[in-house]
Amino acid sequence: MPGSLLHIRILLADDHPIIRRGVRNILEATGEYEVCGEAADGNKTLEMALRLHPDIVITDISMTPTNGLEVTRRLHGALPDAKVLILTMHDSAEMLRAAALAGASGYLLKSDAEELLVRALQTLNAGQRFVSPSFAPALVEQAFS
Repeated sequence: MPGSLLHIRILLADDHPIIRRGVRNILEATGEYEVCGEAADGNKTLEMALRLHPDIVITDISMTPTNGLEVTRRLHGALPDAKVLILTMHDSAEMLRAAALAGASGYLLKSDAEELLVRALQTLNAGQRFVSPSFAPALVEQAFS
């Protein structure tokens, strides 16, 4: 239906071009998302976010020189309306807690991305948090409380 698409602006940050390309392909296939920028490091992510004001920033944790957790912390303060989805290979309770403390709205494992990325973004856009289902609900509640 024309006019019914959400058209959410996404800033995509990952130090691996193949990950950015794959995520972009998933997003563009829906027609609901516009990748307004791509960054390969944390500093560029911050600069682009402040300039572009995306609705959602998808960021990896393991970037240099500024990692994704620090990017999330800074964005949470500078652009409080922007949601941050951590897209990572780190399947650990400690990293989930660190992301929640930094202000992330969601935490998606890269191994779940092909199947769950669009659902994660829809959930964040609805004002709810999203965490990969491999994390126990009690752990998620503890991390985000």
